Amino acid sequence: MSTSAKASAPQQSQPDTASVADQAAFDPNDPHSEPFAFADFSWLNGNARTKDTPYATKFFTPEIRSDVNYTYDFRHPQDDTISGSSEIFRANEVQVTQLGVGGDFHYDNVRARVMTQFGLYSQTTPRNDASPARGQWDLADAYRYLSEAYGGYHLNVQHGINIDAGIFMSYVGLFSYYQFDNWAYQPSYVSSNTPWFFNGVRVQWYPTAKLKIEPWFINGWQSYGRFNNRPGFGGQVLYRPNGRWSILGNQYAFGRDALGVTNRTRYHTDDSVEYKYYDSQTARISKAALTLTGDMGCETGGGVSCFGNGKNGPKQSFLGFMLYNRLWFDRDRYALTVGGGRINNPGRYLVLLPPINGATAASGTPYFTENPGDQYKAWDASVTADYMPSQYFTYRLEYNHRDANVPYFSGPGGVTPPGGNTGTPGSVVAGWSPDLRKSENRMTAAFLVKF
Repeated sequence: MSTSAKASAPQQSQPDTASVADQAAFDPNDPHSEPFAFADFSWLNGNARTKDTPYATKFFTPEIRSDVNYTYDFRHPQDDTISGSSEIFRANEVQVTQLGVGGDFHYDNVRARVMTQFGLYSQTTPRNDASPARGQWDLADAYRYLSEAYGGYHLNVQHGINIDAGIFMSYVGLFSYYQFDNWAYQPSYVSSNTPWFFNGVRVQWYPTAKLKIEPWFINGWQSYGRFNNRPGFGGQVLYRPNGRWSILGNQYAFGRDALGVTNRTRYHTDDSVEYKYYDSQTARISKAALTLTGDMGCETGGGVSCFGNGKNGPKQSFLGFMLYNRLWFDRDRYALTVGGGRINNPGRYLVLLPPINGATAASGTPYFTENPGDQYKAWDASVTADYMPSQYFTYRLEYNHRDANVPYFSGPGGVTPPGGNTGTPGSVVAGWSPDLRKSENRMTAAFLVKF
């Protein structure tokens, strides 16, 4: 995910007349036009499809989100715990994944955004960040109920420049953190295992209405604080030449993001293309589009190497892709998405740690090691059916199959010791082992709301 693949249009000074305002908003050649306003990009994976915002004012644009799901795990883990996902966490229960209330403030070129995260995200997202284990003050609890919180200023330069500081969404991996915006509920590993948020400073520069250039200065790779003695740097380039194409590149470098390993540096590139190859509101199939995302990355130093096993240590890298195709029907009331992907992540530095005996990203666990040289290869596939009776509501039904080369997914015995978590998080419990399997199959039904 990189910082905001959405248009995130900057504030513009209001023209004097409605006709000039219309021209400024939609003509990409007009110096007053807003970025990416020249076409409808609500079809994009990772973009909300809402076109109207009820109760919006000149000062505040409210936003309310609700994500409730029921996931049926065919292995029936006895503790109802799903492993290895950053979107789905409990099996065979109705659960609130995300309840968000907030919106955007905008006045006199000053801008701010806040969005809460109540529900399972408030527990699971901080759990996957190891940085609070370094130093004092409880960063995980300080930020637990916020998915976005930033303030900034807009400059009326070219098509706009935004300078923001705080916590903002990442779109390395293309999918949005919010399921309403996406074509599928469970994204493939390239998205699920890469950052959902960044904490730092970004600059969104729109030299034209079709191009965004966005550098980042951030604490680290999905981290509230620094893991070691150096922050991370990165950026995004987003180009939309017309209403059919969206080309996105995200880069990350120089962060030292392995807790307690002070000289290990991470690099990552994430690049996506989205193409709408059919559009007709009078035919039975109203739209058709596809997305392709490819990721490469590695770590070097601290006993690992980017370039193969050798004197500097074993290879520690990430290579993956995901591909999705979506069809819309009956003037976009229904949709069907088929897709999936693969990853290869020796060293497992981006593999989500299963929550065995309460293990967290900071604690680790001997039951699923993440040591240099540990192999991890996985693939997945999904079929997603959507019914969208309103621009504000989606009912989703999805089937997922996921597969790995090592035991990773929850089996019938679950990943919780008898009687609950025992000892320190992730520690060995005498006479007990988690039940991990190499594959899983799930069905998810979700109610998704965005106002």
